[in-house]
Amino acid sequence: MPITNFGGLLNFAEEMEKQDMAFYVSASANPEIHDLSDLFQAFAKDGKKNITHILRTRRENITEMILEPISDFFKKPFVLETGDDKNMDRDQILDHAKKMEARAIAYYTQGALKIKALPEVSQALKLARKKRTVHNNKLSSL
Repeated sequence: MPITNFGGLLNFAEEMEKQDMAFYVSASANPEIHDLSDLFQAFAKDGKKNITHILRTRRENITEMILEPISDFFKKPFVLETGDDKNMDRDQILDHAKKMEARAIAYYTQGALKIKALPEVSQALKLARKKRTVHNNKLSSL
């Protein structure tokens, strides 16, 4: 399914953040990774902050929402199956978290390029990407 406008771009970002937050909240209670519980809870908090920032960006730029079309940008490469940490071991949980972060980084990078005509929106996506890059680096160091 194509993303054809500013609203669609931010709506999918919100969906992605909610999905990832749910995984992190659930996984933080999983005994397989009890030592990473605080880290995963922090990742979930960052997701909530990203959603808040994305929603604020959408509200503040609503007049441009209709005017700025996006072409050749599709959801499919960024769709990731919801992970069920209850049926995963430690390595699988960490692998899924890394996939989520890589997907988010790619989405925010490509999205920022597609919407560069709206600098405030592009900047919001870059900020979200920066947070997700920090997450990715922390996961890679484990």
